[in-house]
Formats: sequence, C-alpha cells, structure tokens
Amino acid sequence: MKQLIIILLFLFSITVTAQETISLEECYTLINKNYPLAKQHDLLTKQNELDLAVIKTKKLPQLNLEAQATYQSDVTSIPIVIPGATIQPANKDQYKTTISVNQLIYDGGLINASSNVKNASLKTQQKQVEVNLYQLKKQVNQLYFSILLLQENSTLLIAKKHQLETTLKEVKAGVKFGMLLPTSENNLKAELLKIAQQFYELDLKKLSLIETLSELIGQQISTEIHLKNPIISSNIETGIKRPELDLFHLQKEQIEATEQLIIKKNSPKLMGFATGGYGNPGLNMLDNSFQTYYMTGLKLNWSIFDWNASKKERKSLQINKELVDNQQEIFTLNTTIKLNQQLAEIKKISSFIESDKTIIELRKKILKSANSQLKNGIITSSAYITELTNLYEAENNLNTHNIQLLLAKANYKTTKGN
Repeated sequence: MKQLIIILLFLFSITVTAQETISLEECYTLINKNYPLAKQHDLLTKQNELDLAVIKTKKLPQLNLEAQATYQSDVTSIPIVIPGATIQPANKDQYKTTISVNQLIYDGGLINASSNVKNASLKTQQKQVEVNLYQLKKQVNQLYFSILLLQENSTLLIAKKHQLETTLKEVKAGVKFGMLLPTSENNLKAELLKIAQQFYELDLKKLSLIETLSELIGQQISTEIHLKNPIISSNIETGIKRPELDLFHLQKEQIEATEQLIIKKNSPKLMGFATGGYGNPGLNMLDNSFQTYYMTGLKLNWSIFDWNASKKERKSLQINKELVDNQQEIFTLNTTIKLNQQLAEIKKISSFIESDKTIIELRKKILKSANSQLKNGIITSSAYITELTNLYEAENNLNTHNIQLLLAKANYKTTKGN
C-alpha cells in the first residue's frame, strides 16, 4: 500500500510539473486557436456557403406573381362598320393577374464564374486572417523571452543569495571570535535585504508579463509557470516562406476569377418561360370578359455591344494585378532588409557572449581571492560585496545576451516564415 501511495504521489508530481510548463511552440498553437481573430476563419466559411447557395438558386425556376388594374383614356377599335356584325371595343378598365415561370437553360458559364469568384474571395480572406495571426508571433516572442529572462535572473539571484548567506555564516563566526568587525556582518545583512527587494521587483514584472501573455494566447498561465528554454537552430535557411506571399498569390487568383466573370457577363443567355393568367381582357383583346390564358416559349438575351465597358473593367483588373505584384516586390525587399539586420544582430550578440564567458571566469577568480581576504580581515565586507555584485552583473549580462540571442533567432525565423 505504501508503495502504491508513493507511485501515485510521483505521478501527481509529474502531472503538476507538466501543467506548470509551457513552450514557445505551444504559445504559437494557442494563439492560432484562441485569439478572437481566429474565429473569423469559420465565420467566413459559413458566409461563403450561404453566398454560394444564393448563387445556385439562379439555376432553379423563378416564379413571379403579378396583378394589375388599369384605366386608360383610349382603347383599340376598328374604324369600319361591318354589315350584320357588331364589334364591341375593349373596356377602358382592364384587369390582369399572371403567374410566370422562368427557367435558365444556358448562361454561358456565368453562375459558375460567380461561384469561382466567391471561392477565390474566401481563400483570400482566410489567408488574410492567417497573416494577421502570424504577425502576432512577434508579440509572443517578446513576451515569452522577457519572462524567460526574468526567470533566469531569478535563478541567478537565488545563487547570489545563497552565496551571501554562506559568507554571512562565516563572517558571524569571525565576529564572534573577534577576528572581524560587526560592520562586516551588517553590510552582508543589508545586501540580503536588497536582494529581497530585487526578488519582489522581479515577481511584479513577471506577473505583469504573464498576465499579458495569458490574454494573448487565451489561456490562463500560473505565476509559477516555468518556461522551456527553446532550442532554435542557428542554420541560415534561404528563401522567404511567409503567409503574405501566399496571400499575394491568392489575390491575383481572385483578380483572374473576376476577369472571367466579366467575360461571362456578355455571353448569350437562353431562358424558357411560361405564363398563365386571368384577366379582362385576355389575349383576345376584342372579348370583353374575364378569361384564362397562357403562353410559353424561349427567350434569348445577348449583350452584343457594351461600349467597351467590359474591356475597360479588364484593364482595371490588370492594373490591380500589377499593384499586387508591386506590393509583393516591396514586401520581399523590406523582409530581406529586415533579415539582414537580424543576422547582424545575431552575430553581434554571439560575440558578446564569448566576451561574457571570459569576464565571468576572471570575476570568479577575483571573488575567490576577495572571499579569502574577507575571512582574514584584509578587506571589508563592502569590498567583498562589490566583487560579488560584479560577478553577478557579469553572469546577468551573459544570461541577458543568451536570451537576446534566442529572441533574435526566433524573430529571424518568424520574419523568414519558418
């Protein structure tokens, strides 16, 4: 039973640990899933389904009901007299009710072209949503690595605190036996109080950043969260793979689909129709009585000449396509410039890191000597604290540059689109 309890406690601790960690990739996934903008993807799909359904109704029979009552100042009459026959002129008040059915037989592909435009528009709009979500990655990068830096600084501050506490015990023993002055002990205690203030400041900053990141990714993050240190390859890959490039391509496809729609608008359209009516008079204008009647037939509509309106619309679309090409060219140029700047930043930070490592090794040697001198009463605790702070600042610089390097690499990959 005891072994079972131990196993359950171990599994629970693993679960808690898993819940208290999050990676950069998980943040990317959550923002694509939970950010309010992501809802537009499904909404656009539903809207497109309704638009396509409306377009398809044009293939179905169209029913029209019409009723009218009129009074006219004159009617058609026969201006001759026929012996033995009396022809009554039509009534000046006339009534008519009709039901017409029109069925599209051939439209030259206009309906299909309209559907293609709607589908192309859907892809463009959804890709725009993807582009907008992708641009949020830079905010995620900044927040994630800022929290990670505070996390590393906190770890470093804990090490400094432990070092001071160890030294304080040794100094207390020296004061007790009269080897060191009480001021040495007080200086170390004051430095520990300063470290407590720094912990408080770090916690406040971390809390603020975590709250912002939580809002951005749409998931509550514990203040005790431990961010995973991402492994980001330093390989410099060629080629830009940003979703904006796909967006430019889809915009041109939408323009091409619209061009086809303009062409189809001038195609001949053949319709069948049938009309049934009841009125006075009916089709026989000389019969002054209410009658039922019908007619059926075919109707052809073909816009032969539109004063070059379609041609001008297509030229306008061609200019739009050239504008998209220009936007793509500008985007590619600006992205390439940004990538070059980020590469330079990566190289600069890398060189700083090498210097930081050398400085830390020197500071450790100096601190070791200062520690020995403090124990022997050669230097004051203030001088020791100065050297300990110098080592802490050197290690802090290394941590900062390491996080800055990861951020620079993450931003480089985000800018490139990997």
